[in-house]
Amino acid sequence: MEPQGEKPAEGEGVRITPQLLKARTGEFALESILLLRLRSLGLADLGCLGECLGLEWLDLSGNALTHLGPLASLRQLTVLNVSNNRLTTLEPLATCENLQSLNAAGNLLATPGQLQCLTGLRGLEYLRLRDPLARLSNPLCTNPSYWAGVRELLPGLKVIDGERVTGRGSELYQLCRDLDSSLRPSSSPGPRATEAQPWVEPGYWESWPTRSSSILEEACRQFQDTLQECRDLDLQATNSLAQAEQALSPAGATSSFIF
Repeated sequence: MEPQGEKPAEGEGVRITPQLLKARTGEFALESILLLRLRSLGLADLGCLGECLGLEWLDLSGNALTHLGPLASLRQLTVLNVSNNRLTTLEPLATCENLQSLNAAGNLLATPGQLQCLTGLRGLEYLRLRDPLARLSNPLCTNPSYWAGVRELLPGLKVIDGERVTGRGSELYQLCRDLDSSLRPSSSPGPRATEAQPWVEPGYWESWPTRSSSILEEACRQFQDTLQECRDLDLQATNSLAQAEQALSPAGATSSFIF
């Protein structure tokens, strides 16, 4: 059963309480929570969230938040997702000095001036204000020059709305370009010139971070899960192809098939 916060009054949203946080994380001390997902819980009040002073990674997407006041005390916060809420200001984030990535798509930010509070965040590199795939945006994004305005206001950004500030295309595009380059045949003569080589050494994907970090550990867990899904899909595809080849083999080669 999904843990709940304090029971809201009629017409109000859910409020974050110590009980809710402890039930979702298993931590007894709020200061010990490093990573927190509170997605789509109907949250309207962040309550005691400001007491999670060690928090590094926070997902508050898909709620009913209109303010972020308690986040002002989270000086260790590195990654924040507040997409798909009802925010008209990001002012409390001005003191989140370690913030590197912010997703605020799908809110009510109407002017570039509402991003002025982010200018002091020297480590902020990734900002999302619109997400076409999720059909999320902000009113300020309707201005054709908003992208250039954001870039001028926050010159330290490397990626805006998933697009690289310098270079061509998205980060994924650039990654694919780098991979393509690494697979180009060598210019040196000999039979090895056209041989395709593995991208990484055997066992590379099983590596884990050598230093403790909740963000790195969580990323590795998600990657391992995705990698296992790919292996399962590959096995299913191999089995399906084998069955198809058997079914399409010349008549008389086999008399029956089991699917």
